[in-house]
Amino acid sequence: MSSYDICIIGGAGHVGLPLSIAFAEKGQKVMILDINKNALDTINCGKMPFLEEGCEEKLKQVIGKKLLTSSDNAIISQAKYVVVIVGTPVDEHLNPTFHNMKMLFEDILPYLKNEQIIIMRSTVYPGTTEKVRSMLKDKLPNIEVCFCPERILEGKSMEELYNLPQIVSGFNEKAIKEVSALFNLLTKDILIVKPMEAELAKVFTNTWRYIQFATANQFYMIAEEAGVDFYKVYNAMTFNYPRAKGFPRPGFAAGPCLFKDTMQTSAFAKNTFFLGHSAMLINEGLPNFVVSQLKEKHDLTKKTVGILGMAFKSESDDKRESLSYKLKKILEIEAKKVFCSDVYIKEEGFVDEKSLIEKSDIIIIGAPHKKYKKLEYQGKKIIDVWNMIE
Repeated sequence: MSSYDICIIGGAGHVGLPLSIAFAEKGQKVMILDINKNALDTINCGKMPFLEEGCEEKLKQVIGKKLLTSSDNAIISQAKYVVVIVGTPVDEHLNPTFHNMKMLFEDILPYLKNEQIIIMRSTVYPGTTEKVRSMLKDKLPNIEVCFCPERILEGKSMEELYNLPQIVSGFNEKAIKEVSALFNLLTKDILIVKPMEAELAKVFTNTWRYIQFATANQFYMIAEEAGVDFYKVYNAMTFNYPRAKGFPRPGFAAGPCLFKDTMQTSAFAKNTFFLGHSAMLINEGLPNFVVSQLKEKHDLTKKTVGILGMAFKSESDDKRESLSYKLKKILEIEAKKVFCSDVYIKEEGFVDEKSLIEKSDIIIIGAPHKKYKKLEYQGKKIIDVWNMIE
């Protein structure tokens, strides 16, 4: 008998914590295992360590009851299901690396038991699930490994965990049925595919989104260089025209997933995925484009520039891989002085919105937080790729 239904390794993060809360809310006894003790202390007080709509109220209802926390790996052996929130990042050469995954499973191997089911949840390079299974089967022949990719939009997890179909993949029919029943607690729609099909479904989804943003950003650059108001073009394209309904607005396409997974897709395609590389050059090049456009009209060496919004997306406190920080580095070379501010991120050197507006000659909207629509900009020059301020 297991003391816990589920142990979630990395359960205090953006992917693991909402999943932990959702399973606990559905009656499962869940153990969060994480090395971030500050986050665990915050969770144990019934508070979220990051912004996630609708999570904190649910957390308070389950913490200390159906949801517990630990930083001791020994707790792994007491759970039936072990959910692993660790993915495969890309290195400085834009190649996927298996090192972190290998180290994790070497660390937890003494605490794993036969008959347990490992559920890998984070995005991995295609073929990783089978590689992990082979590694574990040498020591534990009756253990099973499934890959069930997370599909939530950060900030909307409590809504999407219950509404979106869950993808389940594995190598053993019995394990697939058990894991499907587990996720059926959250949603009625379960899609069963092979592990590599699930891995590709995940990286292809993020890659597709990244390419869509790149298309919008490329069109934006073309229009700007031609001296055309891009958003008049955008409105003409999309207003009551169904074939352009899904066309995204331009903006700084960043965060911990889209760029990384596009590069993983490229690596899997033996670096013949030229569309992905082009998307990377466009999206990563947008901050440079903004600065180059400013330099054509202003002597930046005499200008103070403020960046409003340093998170990688609106209404978020997540700054991972945010292009606002890339913009900041470029401006620190080109401009006289740079100020940064964010509604949700408190960082040494940041200033409040009012001070930034007063001290800056030019203001760039880095992340389109809703609060910025209502600010008084005192007639300052505004660069707003997102078109949130008309």
